Amino acid sequence: MSEVAGQIAAVHESYAFACMRCGHGWEQSYAIEHHTDTEGHECVRYVVGGAVVPSPLSRPVCENCDGHVVRIMRAGQVSSVRGPVPEAPGPEAHHWHLSDLLHPFQRRAS
Repeated sequence: MSEVAGQIAAVHESYAFACMRCGHGWEQSYAIEHHTDTEGHECVRYVVGGAVVPSPLSRPVCENCDGHVVRIMRAGQVSSVRGPVPEAPGPEAHHWHLSDLLHPFQRRAS
């Protein structure tokens, strides 16, 4: 895409991020502006809140711990998690009695 009559062609996209180091999750929306430079090559700028930022796809950084091992997902993945996943019910815990512990030591009458 190119600039038409002084207007910049922009696309809005959102991504979800999850840090594999600290577990922090967040989402961010970007205005992706497509420009054509003086030599006719297309270039892309990512804009957040009016400020140009690096591409989130090149080397994302965790907002919490500055870690670089960050998973990128489609938007809605982080905001859809409201809390911890409940544990599946398992077998009831065995209530031990002293006789259960002494059972292996009991002799059988022969």
